Amino acid sequence: MTVKKLHIEYDAVNNRNTFTNGDTINGRIILEVSKETKVQSLLFIAKGKARVCWSEHYGNNQTHVYWSDEKYYSVKHHMIRESRQDGTEVISRGKHVFPFTFKIPDRKMPSSFHSSVGRIVHKLKAELKQSVKLKKKAKTHFMFVSKADMDTPGLLVPQQESKDKSLAFGSGNVSMDVHAKKMGYKLGEAMYVNIQINNASSRSVKPKFELYEKRSFFAQGQRKVQTRTILKEKSDVVEGRSGQKMLTKIIAIPRELTPSILNCSILKLEYRLKVYLDIKCAADPKVKLPIVILPEDISRESGEIQPLPPARFGLEAFGNPNPQTWGTTSPAMSPPPPYEASAMFPSFPSEYKTTL
Repeated sequence: MTVKKLHIEYDAVNNRNTFTNGDTINGRIILEVSKETKVQSLLFIAKGKARVCWSEHYGNNQTHVYWSDEKYYSVKHHMIRESRQDGTEVISRGKHVFPFTFKIPDRKMPSSFHSSVGRIVHKLKAELKQSVKLKKKAKTHFMFVSKADMDTPGLLVPQQESKDKSLAFGSGNVSMDVHAKKMGYKLGEAMYVNIQINNASSRSVKPKFELYEKRSFFAQGQRKVQTRTILKEKSDVVEGRSGQKMLTKIIAIPRELTPSILNCSILKLEYRLKVYLDIKCAADPKVKLPIVILPEDISRESGEIQPLPPARFGLEAFGNPNPQTWGTTSPAMSPPPPYEASAMFPSFPSEYKTTL
């Protein structure tokens, strides 16, 4: 085999090997050939895109596939161009290193995401073209984490929802008023939830709290929804005929969660806090509060996680494309940390509930 190796790699900018809007990726394409070889072109490609795809089964053994794509950027750069009259370039035997520099567009784009139904990928590719032969390709994904947008109204505005329920058989009335300080939270941040309960019924009630994840996929006018419970909490029982009682629950946002994805038209990752009163032999009154989980801010120099500034946070749709810039860099760079696709894109958990 003439081409012994075609490989693309990049350098990390922090200890989590993540990138964000406007970051520059330095890397190299490595091409090794066993003898003098004619090459038509060697192309570097950077792409960011989203895709959803699922199938639905109907009667009479009919199946319909729903799918949709959304593109954010596509950049191409020739590392080798043909210079001979026969449309080829000759490279000598041995190992060749082609450095590249790619600047991620500094505009609103969704973070990397993976599931069995939809994914958002940001990747780097190398394509080697030779006459009469099939193209040889190499690729690697990089983890893109979108910056928190600070302009969405309401992200720091207090939330409030109420629910009133009359119990059967003349048992009386139960009402609750739920308050949360805001809608946007950082990973690891404590969420304070105040719940005022007026139990004028003869039954005891137990306040319960459930933080859950909601994944929505959109294609061809259809929607597929999957939900998963993240955590459950509960408070002390409020006895019957006890009148008004104020409770406060502190819920820590798990650090391992994926930040909310709200700026993709075909895929959304949302969070909800459900507060409900567990009442025996009665339908539980409940309220749902939307929760936006914001990404952590990563320092590019130290690789340390920095707290987000106390300003208005938010997420909104990405803007119009901006021109990409290109350059070159020295090949003398430290190698990136090991990349494993299975670590970046974990398998889809079975505990998700699916609805259409």
